[in-house]
Amino acid sequence: MKSITGYEFIELFESHVPTWLAEEGDPVGLHLGDLSRPVRRIMVTLDVRPEVVQEAIEKQVDFIFSHHPPIYRPLKNLDVSDKQTKMYVDLLKHDISVYAAHTNLDNANNGMNDWLSEALGLLDVEIMDVTKRVPVKKISVCVPNAECNRVRVAMTDAGAGNISDEYSHCSYEAQGVGRFTPLEGAKPAIGHINEPEAVQEKKIEMIVEDKYLAEVLEALNESHPYEEPIYEIYTINNFQREYGLGRVGNLALPMSLRSFIQYAKDVFQVEGMRFIAADLDQTITRVAICGGDAGKYYRKAIKKGADVYITGDVYYHTAHDMQADGLTVIDPGHHIEQICKPKLLELFNEWKKENAWDLEVIASEINTDPFIFDSQL
Repeated sequence: MKSITGYEFIELFESHVPTWLAEEGDPVGLHLGDLSRPVRRIMVTLDVRPEVVQEAIEKQVDFIFSHHPPIYRPLKNLDVSDKQTKMYVDLLKHDISVYAAHTNLDNANNGMNDWLSEALGLLDVEIMDVTKRVPVKKISVCVPNAECNRVRVAMTDAGAGNISDEYSHCSYEAQGVGRFTPLEGAKPAIGHINEPEAVQEKKIEMIVEDKYLAEVLEALNESHPYEEPIYEIYTINNFQREYGLGRVGNLALPMSLRSFIQYAKDVFQVEGMRFIAADLDQTITRVAICGGDAGKYYRKAIKKGADVYITGDVYYHTAHDMQADGLTVIDPGHHIEQICKPKLLELFNEWKKENAWDLEVIASEINTDPFIFDSQL
């Protein structure tokens, strides 16, 4: 087992969920603390509240990983008579670092909105509002037949060949003949100085994202038998990685809105929810969902043909607009994003196992939902 620092942990996280996926102005990243310090116990939470901080202190946590940023607006003072402000002082006093992944986790593939749509059992899921498109590159290199497999595996292990979240280690090979003449001073792996050489080679082509390109090139050069391997890199404009807000998908079996409301309550484990509807017997087949406060994006759900849109914190006047546009809306609250706690716990424990980290990962047991429903009284 090996120890890690906050830098090492976050470097791995941001290779999967980069900060550039965040919406403009969203304060993601480190909020408090020092990433150079060793990390031995991480606690994942939806919110960083005073009671969550006390829980972290009692459980001797040294790193809090939160979805919601604890410092969303700049502090005006450090008056510790204010419980919210004292919370920050307590974190620093106990050497607890706090990192937040907010809208970058919302926009990420296999992130917050995918987890929510997965919980509903949606099929044929697509992004509701594509906000970022990232072109990918293709890398092409010729390798002697005998070494082809070694080079191909090295490149794919370094990150090349990932076409989607469902397909990895993808490549194309074509047979050909490589011709060259080594000159004085060369150290050829094949052939002799000043003698023309013809080698049976395969041309390997793979897709690679920019974030993996440096590692893939390093793997190519280390595994290739030639002294100076020649490769080509070019951008593919008609194939891009897409990221964005919300998800839209289909139910396995249609159901009435009345039944779907109860189904959503059970899935998200809430005691009650608000909804906007003209007909409780409306048939629901296609569902759009966007975690958090995403009422302003409701027209994206309409454009995608959703029968119902699920999001939290719907404002009164926005609700009137939704009603006028004939959209059925369910507001189960912001707290359904607590789904991130078990999902992050599972992911971080996988990384712990893969990397043999000396690390304990726990989830906060504090319920940070500020609302109580009358059914709970």
